[in-house]
Amino acid sequence: MKKDIGIQNFFGHLKSKLLYLQSFQTKEMVRRAVRNYIYFYNTERIQLKLHSHSPIEYRRMAAS
Repeated sequence: MKKDIGIQNFFGHLKSKLLYLQSFQTKEMVRRAVRNYIYFYNTERIQLKLHSHSPIEYRRMAAS
């Protein structure tokens, strides 16, 4: 159940921070923008619940 909420949050962020703010000329532009946003979301965004680290920084710290 909790995973479903995370997915809903992700798509809410995707729409509000990317898709609603831009207009795209082609499907390829949409695909590229979504791919870039997914990369950003999974690796670079700062999260308070991760003690103000990005997910990739937090994973590196946990692995060491």
